Amino acid sequence: MKKIILRTLAVILLIFSWWGYKLVWGKPFNVNHFFERALITFALEDPEMLTQLGMIENTFLDFHSDDLTDRSMAFDEKMMGKIKQNLATLRSYDLEDLNASQQLSYRILEYFLQTMVDGEAFQYHSYPVNQLFGVQNNLPSFMESMHRIEDEGSARNYLSRLSQIDRVFEQTIEGLQHRQDIGVVPPRFVIEKVLTEMRGFIETPVQENILYETLSRKLAETEVDSTTIAELLAEAEEIITGDVYPGYRVLIDFMAGQLDIATTENGVWKLPSGEEFYQYTLKLFTSTDYTPDDIHALGLSEVARIEKQMLSILRDEGFTSGTVGARVQALQKDPRFQYPDTAGVRDQIMADYQAILDEIDAGMDRAFNLRPESGLEVLRVPEFKEETAPGAYYQPPSMDGKRPGKFYANLRDISEISKPFMRTLAYHEGIPGHHYQISIQTELQNVPMIRRLPLFTAYTEGWGLYAERVAWELGFQDDPLDNLGRLQAEMMRAVRLVVDSGLHAKRWTREKAIDYMLEKTGMSESDVVTEIERYIVMPGQATAYKVGMLKILELREKARTALGEAFDIREFHTTVLQNGALPLTMLEEQVDDYIRKTLETQEQLRRDS
Repeated sequence: MKKIILRTLAVILLIFSWWGYKLVWGKPFNVNHFFERALITFALEDPEMLTQLGMIENTFLDFHSDDLTDRSMAFDEKMMGKIKQNLATLRSYDLEDLNASQQLSYRILEYFLQTMVDGEAFQYHSYPVNQLFGVQNNLPSFMESMHRIEDEGSARNYLSRLSQIDRVFEQTIEGLQHRQDIGVVPPRFVIEKVLTEMRGFIETPVQENILYETLSRKLAETEVDSTTIAELLAEAEEIITGDVYPGYRVLIDFMAGQLDIATTENGVWKLPSGEEFYQYTLKLFTSTDYTPDDIHALGLSEVARIEKQMLSILRDEGFTSGTVGARVQALQKDPRFQYPDTAGVRDQIMADYQAILDEIDAGMDRAFNLRPESGLEVLRVPEFKEETAPGAYYQPPSMDGKRPGKFYANLRDISEISKPFMRTLAYHEGIPGHHYQISIQTELQNVPMIRRLPLFTAYTEGWGLYAERVAWELGFQDDPLDNLGRLQAEMMRAVRLVVDSGLHAKRWTREKAIDYMLEKTGMSESDVVTEIERYIVMPGQATAYKVGMLKILELREKARTALGEAFDIREFHTTVLQNGALPLTMLEEQVDDYIRKTLETQEQLRRDS
């Protein structure tokens, strides 16, 4: 009997060992397990990603929140190997054996992984230290906005992460040197701006630095006793002085050395295989096969169309001379539309943004059946990075629901805030824009984790721009000047098509791109400079907005025409949102399926009546 029991246990152990091997290393028997493993294997290697996801933060499973992500070239190569391995494993499953939801997950993952493999040749065609999202400003922002401090343990994890910033910079310099060796060096203005930013960062007294202030503020909201808090803050001061600031000085020295070889050529055409790289970025961000010439021509056409509408409103408001940009600037300088630069005015602006979002949120039932559960906070862009940050941006909620979505508004210069343009910004970044789409995706149930991530820029940013249009259609921008704000925002995205392709394919100078954007949008010069410099360090990304919006509008009109009176805008929006971010070709397939099923339902109703 004993031998039988031992033999049985041995068989069970072997079965579970084989199942465990398949689940972790081999080909899982169930494709759903593979979908999850494909993401988990990357997340487990990326502690900062795990913190952003927020699923196991400060739980007994939390093994990561005392660590920062590896940024070495060896790690980059390791991750590319995993991507290729996952793609091969995925393709070993028979697509025809999967149900409809699994097939969609398969195709989304395959598209994403193949796109990453296609970009292997351009793995180092990037500027990891840049004025917009470089490691030197992203790490402090990550610590401030993402690292949760709930007790002494999570505070000590924070300190552990601080102590690793110098290691991260050493790894970053390794990659920067390799890029330099193959001819990838940032434009001169990028280096100058990050040097100014980093020097200012380390010249800040430690107790006024965002890394120290963040720890102090978050500890004050916990139940940690005052003696322990004092000890933790003292240790933080020591780490910032002894590790963080010296790490920044090493990075500063390296970047200062690159000034000797940097040029004022800003487009990626200057890089090795630059034309091929730019075509790849267009594919990556738009999920289309548009060429640079296609993008440029589309942009010029859209600029001309929107300009006519803007000029009509401006003439009616008494602005009759100059370019469209000059007229918009004249309107923006009108004291009626500006905030006085007085004490407390920034708090008032934040309250006004909140009121705009509360108002539209209360009226969304007319257009949406599907709405997010996550809340939305309105916050100011951290002051240390506001000079180079965009006018606003959105930060998604955590997947565990504990961290809400966040709408950040840049208040660096009160004169840049014009009241007629605030609504559109709030609608794009907040409701019904990014907060709706990304929160709904984050909250999806019964789908692989990868389906809950906003992977496809043309979809996510196209939705944000489309949301501005929806808000206008619902009557939330009835004032002609509010509508002018919407049109100016759309004009900016149309101009992006022109200047992005101009910079990176047609060899426009930075100054030519700035002049064109000023002429067509009327944005402040500081905003325009920030925008153009963003496109230089993120080639192709800016083209996704208008391409995605136009596709959603095209699909909406397709559905409206096909369905007639049976068309319901709420059902259309559910169709667009219910599967999360998709490549545009797959989004069209989903809308086609919605049209087909609706027509079949209508036909059945006619037969039954």
